[in-house]
Amino acid sequence: MSVSEHPVALTIERRVGGATALLATVMALPLLDGLFVALLLAGTLETTVGMLETGLLVFGGSATVAVIVAELDEGRRPMVRSVLLIGAVLIPVATVEAVIAPTIESALELAIFQRFAGVVILVIAARTVSAKVADYLPSSGSIILLGLLASVRPAALTVEIVFDSSLMARAAITAAIGVGFALAVAIAAPALRGVVDLDRFRFGSAVALGVFALPIVGVFDTDAPIALAVLAVSALFAYSPDGSDDASERASESATDTDYTPEDSSRAPWL
Repeated sequence: MSVSEHPVALTIERRVGGATALLATVMALPLLDGLFVALLLAGTLETTVGMLETGLLVFGGSATVAVIVAELDEGRRPMVRSVLLIGAVLIPVATVEAVIAPTIESALELAIFQRFAGVVILVIAARTVSAKVADYLPSSGSIILLGLLASVRPAALTVEIVFDSSLMARAAITAAIGVGFALAVAIAAPALRGVVDLDRFRFGSAVALGVFALPIVGVFDTDAPIALAVLAVSALFAYSPDGSDDASERASESATDTDYTPEDSSRAPWL
């Protein structure tokens, strides 16, 4: 099987332990660190392409694939059940955050805050590439906090619960896209093991995240699904039928990159 030392998943695994808990934390992280609210405020979910990119790259992404394929060693049905249980929590929480977002929006200069949201995604992309790089980068939550401080307008704050049905629906659908992606990976996991190079997919996903962030930062303005195209190409290049033959070699090289030695050698090599 192709293995992957995913830096983001490694960091989380050290704290939570357990494959199912790890998957739940990886998928819920955008809701926990404020990234999803930031994307809501940045207007990323206003288009279908934005919803797809957020669902696949933020809630799904390479960390989700790595955990399901390389670490979850349950049968197909238990894996599907785990993903559905995670989705049963993830989707309602995303909807609740869509209720809170308009109140936060009233107190922010969105043009400034939007750029910080883009920077967060770029940082996540960099952390996905290498654990060494991650050591020198601030956390997503701290960047979002700085963005709030830089763009806050206290006088304009309007404390009012706004049930924007359109925004709530987009938030729920976006989270559901991520859950659907994880569900598809869980169903296909037995077939994917041994033919998917997780390291290639990880690097490709990092590039897709970077491309996804550029319009948010304001580098260029386009509605073209470039990030989705990059993700699709990454998936194609990650297909490696002979991956099991040189898995040990790739694992050794990746371990050198992350500077992390597993405490329990009986676990999957990428952890």
